[in-house]
Amino acid sequence: MAALPLIVSLPLLVGTTLTWWLAARSRRAVAFAAAAVTAVSLAWLLSLAPTVWRGEAVQFFSPWVDDLGLHISFRLDGLSLLFAGLITAVGLLIILYAGYYLGPQDSVAKFFAVLMLFMAAMLGVVLSDNLLLLVVFWELTSVSSFLLVGYWSHRPDARSGARQALAITGGGGLAMLAGFVLLGQIAGTFEISEMTGRAAEIQADPLFLPALLLILLGAFTKSAQFPFHFWLPDAMAAPTPVSAYLHSATMVKAGVFLLMRLHPVLAGSGWFEAIVTTVGAVTLLFAATIAIFKHDLKGLLAYSTVSHLGLVTCLVGMGTPLAAVAAVFHVLNHAAFKASLFMVAGIVDHETHSRDMRWLGGLAALMPWTATLAVVAGAAMAGVPLTNGFLSKEMFFTEAVAGVAAGGWGVWLPVVVTLAGVASVAYSLRFVHDTFFHGPLGDVPNRHPHDPPLGMRLPATLLVGVCLVVGVLPATVAGPLVDVAARAMVARELPPYHLALWHGFNVPLLMSVVALAGGVAVYAAFTRGRRLHGVVSEAWFGPLTGRQLFERTVDALFGAAGRVTSALENGSLQRYLAWLIGSAIVVAVVTLLDAGIATGARPRLPANPLAVAVWLLLAAACVALVWTHHRRFQAVILVGVVGLVTSLTFVGLSAPDLALTQLSVEVVSTVLLLMGLALLPQHSPRESSADRRLRDAVLALVGGAGIGWIAWVMLTRDFHSISWYFLENALPLGGGTNVVNVILVDFRGYDTFGEITVLGIAAIGVLALMEGMRAVRPPVDAQGRRWTFAASPLLLRMAASIVLPAALVVAVYIFLRGHNMPGGGFIAGLITAVALVLQYMALGQERVEALLRVQGGRRFVRWIGSGLTVAGVTGAGAFVLGRPFLTSAHGHLHVPLLGELPLASAALFDLGVYGTVVGATLLTISVLGAASHAPAASQHEPGSVS
Repeated sequence: MAALPLIVSLPLLVGTTLTWWLAARSRRAVAFAAAAVTAVSLAWLLSLAPTVWRGEAVQFFSPWVDDLGLHISFRLDGLSLLFAGLITAVGLLIILYAGYYLGPQDSVAKFFAVLMLFMAAMLGVVLSDNLLLLVVFWELTSVSSFLLVGYWSHRPDARSGARQALAITGGGGLAMLAGFVLLGQIAGTFEISEMTGRAAEIQADPLFLPALLLILLGAFTKSAQFPFHFWLPDAMAAPTPVSAYLHSATMVKAGVFLLMRLHPVLAGSGWFEAIVTTVGAVTLLFAATIAIFKHDLKGLLAYSTVSHLGLVTCLVGMGTPLAAVAAVFHVLNHAAFKASLFMVAGIVDHETHSRDMRWLGGLAALMPWTATLAVVAGAAMAGVPLTNGFLSKEMFFTEAVAGVAAGGWGVWLPVVVTLAGVASVAYSLRFVHDTFFHGPLGDVPNRHPHDPPLGMRLPATLLVGVCLVVGVLPATVAGPLVDVAARAMVARELPPYHLALWHGFNVPLLMSVVALAGGVAVYAAFTRGRRLHGVVSEAWFGPLTGRQLFERTVDALFGAAGRVTSALENGSLQRYLAWLIGSAIVVAVVTLLDAGIATGARPRLPANPLAVAVWLLLAAACVALVWTHHRRFQAVILVGVVGLVTSLTFVGLSAPDLALTQLSVEVVSTVLLLMGLALLPQHSPRESSADRRLRDAVLALVGGAGIGWIAWVMLTRDFHSISWYFLENALPLGGGTNVVNVILVDFRGYDTFGEITVLGIAAIGVLALMEGMRAVRPPVDAQGRRWTFAASPLLLRMAASIVLPAALVVAVYIFLRGHNMPGGGFIAGLITAVALVLQYMALGQERVEALLRVQGGRRFVRWIGSGLTVAGVTGAGAFVLGRPFLTSAHGHLHVPLLGELPLASAALFDLGVYGTVVGATLLTISVLGAASHAPAASQHEPGSVS
């Protein structure tokens, strides 16, 4: 259903563009636009919910890169509905909260545009049914979260936290990509829904364990599982709305979602259960203990998030259907109380300008509404009865005890989860008591805080209300959603269960009582005499904290890279080339020695006299080039001779397209080289010693002879060519008889699109590097002549005026015939560029650019952009017909008088190539020309040097 990509596209395209555009008009309008886009996505999602309630999945599939298995494939089932609902619903509340939280000095355009990008990326992750597409959105979440965490870029802690988060989650994403590739190769598909029924076959493959480990590495880094947990607390330098969103419904839940989504494929192997359960349990207890001793409100909440993520991870690893129910239920519950607690922390920070609980206290009397919200949300986080957190914690305890009874693990897991429950009560109690009740307000920047406006209170109030309503009426409020999500997670029917507040007196209830009583006792013991305020948890581990280990690793890598660089890079280009060519020779020799490098048995044709003459010309040009390479002008001309011989070779091999392209490229590149060399001395100094020249000669002879011999070995052997496929299918599939052009704009159109993109980037790079650069010439050259720019000869000006229209007609002719005869957009673009270069030479740069209305050359960038846009839109137009990107359409149109006209959409793509080539060439020439026309001090005197 097309609604699924639209749900993702709304914040991705409309949201980012609209928020950025409205920023200059009204700050409030930006927040309203972001909220409106999010609300529409949420409403669209809810409109599809009835289908999911019926147990059906809503799917969208559009082929993209079929050979790679990459398709635009989305799927909405119960699990993705739960996560997408959290992303949009909590996102809507975050936007409302952020509209009041951000100060006048904060850029709302930057904040909401990146927030929209992040929301779209998360929606793409949870809705993707194709593993490769999921990777695209996964990495987009890493990039957008990097921008959100580093939003206050003037702060060193924000920059450091953003870089650390990107390094950890990005590295894990690369490992996950490798795991996905292995998993896709094992399953024969990258569609998750198709893998579900092949779990036994997949897990029996010897590559399954490496794939599992790589995928788990990606999930653990994203969801901050031990030992990769440290990036999440260090990301607290982000604005509080960002922290609330990342911790409750988005970024850190992505790894948990991945484990749930791939549960039917990965679970049941034994390895999955052992690794995931152990990592989750360790993270649960470790982070809960650390959270007690954090003095910063957001730091405490960050470690509590890590702990609760460990809880969900542990449940997923248990592998039982009811553990899946508990995991899904806790994801929902955690989103509600954690988002509200972060909002409370943001309100306290906003009002007091401090988050240090050692200086806070007594705020209940000054901020009663905020204190009430904190008490209820903190109780939910601690698992107090009548809150949603109590229910999912009870289910967790139940599954831990059931695992012992089933013999799955020893008593260690119930003990671990009970101790973690004690710690969670302690840190929840500290968050509420130290902030709102523990003595008078300390020495904070603002001594007169008060409850915030309704816009900041309302989102937290709604979420706290959810904590209470779900806690009292779980089956009615959350039951249906939890049920469909859990069934989608395990991909099978669930055993009977019931979400209820009371399940009688049993061991899990006893564990809850122990956790509550123990948590109160632990907090009371630590807080007596304010001893807790003097604890620094980082001191426990010394240099072994995750942050310090990460920083030491990064420093060691940079140090090693610096040492290698110092050893290899001495500033000599000759040395670099010598190492490069020498290494290539060694690798080629080692590889070919075992492969056989003798002449093949293929029959050879005798060389005709013309070919011998051309070879002799090539050899003479190469010898002359080596002999005169210090004289740069002659060297450029001789390189052109080599290119001319190459084009003649193409003609001899019946490749007129390549010959035309080679000739056009030679003319343009010769002009560009001459213009570039005009900025340099006419002669290069002799820098090489005799030993170096001998080394270079040996490398050149060995390398050249090796390449020649490899070519000879290849050409004298029989081979199976794929050219026959293109020869047979160029006309029926591509609509053209010029096979070369059909390959460029149809069969290999994606390559061509990448090449013209690189060409445009290169030209814009020249502009960025050389704009404003001016040549500094001596008043008098070595021969005593003075520099001047004389007017071009009259004959050249007249010839140019005749050549331009003729060349444009030829370019049009070459362009139009390109699909069926030698020609095409690339050659036509070069012909047009050559004709315009002649105008530069005849009329001067200022006159030509004034006539073209591109004064200064910057408008050539628009030519490049227009060409790339035409090519890209043409390729994307195939989506309208349900075909892959850049699939061309062709047919024959009957026109009166003219008859049958062959038409192909590839001509529009070729037009984009034409525009990009012309724009890139002229932009480079314009920049080089501007740099070389700088007048020297004595240039006003007449002379003859040009």
